[in-house]
This record gives sequence, C-alpha cells and structure tokens, in this order.
Amino acid sequence: MSKKPVRIGVLASGGGSNMRAVMDAIDVGRIDGRIVLVIGDRPGAFALERARQACIETAVISPRDFPTRAEFSRALADRLRSAEVELALLAGFMFITTAELTDAFPGRMINIHPALIPSFCGPGFYGHRVHEAVLASGVKISGCTVHFVELDADSGPIIVQRAVPVLEDDTPETLAARVLIEEHKALPEAVRLFCAGRLRIEGRVVRILPAAELE
Repeated sequence: MSKKPVRIGVLASGGGSNMRAVMDAIDVGRIDGRIVLVIGDRPGAFALERARQACIETAVISPRDFPTRAEFSRALADRLRSAEVELALLAGFMFITTAELTDAFPGRMINIHPALIPSFCGPGFYGHRVHEAVLASGVKISGCTVHFVELDADSGPIIVQRAVPVLEDDTPETLAARVLIEEHKALPEAVRLFCAGRLRIEGRVVRILPAAELE
C-alpha cells in the first residue's frame, strides 16, 4: 500500500515565489507531498493569491491581532495543526518564531535564508539587508541555505546550500536575483528529501539517507 503524500503548510509574507517552486515540483511528481494550507501574515501577500489560484486553502493571521509574539505563534501552530500539517515551510515569512510554534513542529519545520549560514544570518538579516551586508563585507561567494527551524533565528541544522558568485558590479538587487534562482532549486530539493523520509538530524548535522536505505 502506497503512503499518503506529506501534508505541507506554508507560512509566507510576500510573493510566494519559493512556494510556487515547491508547487511546481509537486505538480510534476518530484515531491511526494501536497500543500494543504497557506498562511499569510497580511491580506495583501501575493502568496495567498497564488494559493487561491491553485485551490489551496488560505488563512490570514496577523501579528497585529495578538498582544504578544507568543500568542501569535500559538495561533499559527494551532491553525497548522487543525489542517493536520506534517511539514511546515517558512517561505519568505518575515517573523522570528517563538517556542509556541517551533515546539509544535520539532524537526518538521523548514526555512530558507538568502545567504550561506552561519554568515549573514540571525536577527536583522532579512530581505535586501542580507545582500547589502554581503556586498559590504567583500566576500566573493554568497548563496542560500535551507535549514530546520529552531528557536534561535537561522540556527537550525542545515539541509541544503547552494552558492553563487558575488560579482564586482553587483547591487543588492542583482545579487538577490541570482540567489533567488538558487532558492527555487534548494527549497524544493529539501522538501523532496523530507517527504521521501531521507533526512535524519544527528546533533547539528543533517544526514541525507541514500534511497536504498529506505527500501
């Protein structure tokens, strides 16, 4: 008897292009999963429209409606659990989670960050701020990182990284565009491996199991 596709929930604040990359990989059969819920933290997030166009359930849960970050996180966790989500994706979600959310999905929540962790990450490093810091530092390589989510921002075990060169005439915009191309490859790959049961966390290291070990 074949197993059911993994139920995926997405938290997004913006356009949802990384979510779209995962949806495309699901559509062509690369990922044995199904997005069952997309939560935006503001009504205007285009990720919600992408989801509606694909007939995926959506919800808006705004931090402005809660007195504390903990209560906001608890509301997110409750909504994901109500949809029986097995894997939660933070795809451009502009909110640092608290224990109320991370404890609800230990080893089952994934984030993508537009730099090579452990560099240029943590509180304050988001969006173009990351690429501005990369250019100011003079490093020659940047990229993106997909990692499991833990309580401290961008601190969880790393699943996939992809690198891009930093060019002498780069601006934050041109570097961001080059990194985004790799994000659209890295996140679906990490989700594919998770849904295939091929990720094992051993301390700070994520081991990718050969498919043969699962047979």
